[in-house]
Amino acid sequence: MDGTVVTVALPAIQHDLGGGLALQQWVVDAYLLTLGSLILVGGSLADLYGERRIFSIGVVAFGVTSLLCAVAPTGTALIVARSLQGIAGALLTPAALATITAVFSGEERGAAIGAWTAWTGIAFLLGPLIGGWLITATSWRAIFLINIPLVVATLALVLVALPAHQQSKERVGVDVVGGILCVLGLGGPVFALIEAPERGFSDPLILVTLVGGIVFFVLFVVWEQRAPAPMLPLRLFRLRNFTFANVETFVVYAALSTLTFFLTLFLQEIAGYSPFRSGLALAPITVVMFVLSPRVGRLSARLGPRRFMGIGPLVCAAALLFLLRLEPDFSYWEELLPPLLVFACGLSCIVAPLTSTVLADAGPSDAGIASGVNNAIARVAGLVGIAVIGAIIATAANEFTLSGFRTSVALMSSLLLVGGIVGFAGIRNRT
Repeated sequence: MDGTVVTVALPAIQHDLGGGLALQQWVVDAYLLTLGSLILVGGSLADLYGERRIFSIGVVAFGVTSLLCAVAPTGTALIVARSLQGIAGALLTPAALATITAVFSGEERGAAIGAWTAWTGIAFLLGPLIGGWLITATSWRAIFLINIPLVVATLALVLVALPAHQQSKERVGVDVVGGILCVLGLGGPVFALIEAPERGFSDPLILVTLVGGIVFFVLFVVWEQRAPAPMLPLRLFRLRNFTFANVETFVVYAALSTLTFFLTLFLQEIAGYSPFRSGLALAPITVVMFVLSPRVGRLSARLGPRRFMGIGPLVCAAALLFLLRLEPDFSYWEELLPPLLVFACGLSCIVAPLTSTVLADAGPSDAGIASGVNNAIARVAGLVGIAVIGAIIATAANEFTLSGFRTSVALMSSLLLVGGIVGFAGIRNRT
């Protein structure tokens, strides 16, 4: 939820701390950068030191870094605090998943992981609604302060609900080198893309970070092929459905994260919506997903995931095209709600089959790491999508415009079109 609750706060943060569109991108991407890069390292730490211990450390760290975000006096301080918050998230997220894999086995494990992933998706979409309410009632700093009581409640649940003495299944290593290379490999291009509209692509700093990031990412892939305990087990990508499902995850979640980011900016900065009203405007997506996702999950298990993973993104892509007609004085009930409902139906066709396909192709023994890889790819997709599309639409004045919004919608629709093609062409139904 914290990954998207910030989205509706971006205009308020920018108004308070300055920084323009670049600051708004960094507030989101600093979190996604460290979370997506280190989430698999966090999973290795959970295997090595115990799921309950790492989860508890991650929860406490998340509370401390949330407090740092809430009291940040400048945009730079907020960006640093958000990156630290992402590191905390990288500890607690896979440790929660590892706890599930330690407690459950067989078919129950797959069902439990599926439920965990489904609720993650719902929380992802609930974030803007809750954030909008908090900002309207108080200030943008409340979206971070609200984490403190949640941290206390979670630690109490840990004491009551989680097994007290979990032993590592094997003494695995921690791929620290891989984690560092991944952060540098993703961070360099993201920095270049966000800062280039203001500095220019000919700026030496932009060129160095862009090229350096690409080099580090190549080194990351080479390292993962040879590391004794890689954070990203490339052997899983020899599996057809696993590979194509993750490719579809990347393009679909890049579009979804970008839609949440830029549609919220459009509603507040161009259409004049309040933070709460902009969050409420996106709530129907959550409602439809809550109702349809379990049903689609059962249908895909019976009929196979291919048609759902092919049709779903195409429905989403068609729905977004209607957003190209939005003007600042649009009618919500006639012009925005209908395409959002259609988009939600398409998205409901994707989420459950996607998760089950990743887990089924990897098999029960690799369910935990397979879901972790898929989770990391979804986070990195949001990071890259916001950075790339933001660089394309950013003006020299570092502002968000109506034409920029329409360009972003067209690009998002194109990404979803690619996702549908990948689903139809790449996924195979199991006999």
